[in-house]
Amino acid sequence: MKILQLDDVALHYREDGTADGPPVVFANSLGTDLRLWDAVIGRLPQGYRYIRYDKRGHGLSSCPQAPYSMGALVHDLERLLDHLKVHDAVLVGLSIGGMIAQGLAVKRMDQIRAVVLSNTGAKIGTPEMWETRIDGVRQGGIEALADAVMERWFSKAFRATPELQLWRNMLVRQPDEGYIGCSAAISGTDFFTPTTGLRLPALGIAGSEDGSTPPDLVRETIDLIPGSDFHLIRGAGHLPCVEAPDEFAQVLTGFLQKVGHG
Repeated sequence: MKILQLDDVALHYREDGTADGPPVVFANSLGTDLRLWDAVIGRLPQGYRYIRYDKRGHGLSSCPQAPYSMGALVHDLERLLDHLKVHDAVLVGLSIGGMIAQGLAVKRMDQIRAVVLSNTGAKIGTPEMWETRIDGVRQGGIEALADAVMERWFSKAFRATPELQLWRNMLVRQPDEGYIGCSAAISGTDFFTPTTGLRLPALGIAGSEDGSTPPDLVRETIDLIPGSDFHLIRGAGHLPCVEAPDEFAQVLTGFLQKVGHG
């Protein structure tokens, strides 16, 4: 575990795999920390440099006062990768992490050579929806939303398992201010036009039971990028890397091989 101290935020990050291997960078979803990828990284090939981090307001990173802009979240990852001297990475982003991936791919073509956009969209929800969500957290904390979030995140079958409690605990232990800040960033983001300009290898991954970013939204977003691929993980919800890590890792490995990354 390492911390990068920047002028306005301290970012917690972790590296696994081979230090001089081709870089694969992961950006996680709203309400989770970098442990989101534990099961997937353990199933991926050796020889790569796997980089994960907690975005501002989440995990062990610092929590500036809300609201945050998407530009700030993109800039955070940009500065982390500059610090780590990362170029030509494959960036895997889930949900808000997928929005950050779109933003960084547009801004820094030297850093990102391919993207995996999992359970995300060029635009997610409406400002009114996010305003309601933010008001709910301000009034009752994340706990007040937790059960509804679990229904959107996970399939009915997964919600019947004891493991659900682990992810509910992770959600409610994120700082309210961080959740509010990142919700505001999503609310203010529409990457439709910038993403249509991307020209790089891209893969979209969706879960058939996703209540937050349904498969049609993911497909519409990835179709903005010419030549992109799409994969539907059946029976999984918003976090297929948790519910179906074998299939997620297999699909990601196939994409890394297809684009000649390592």
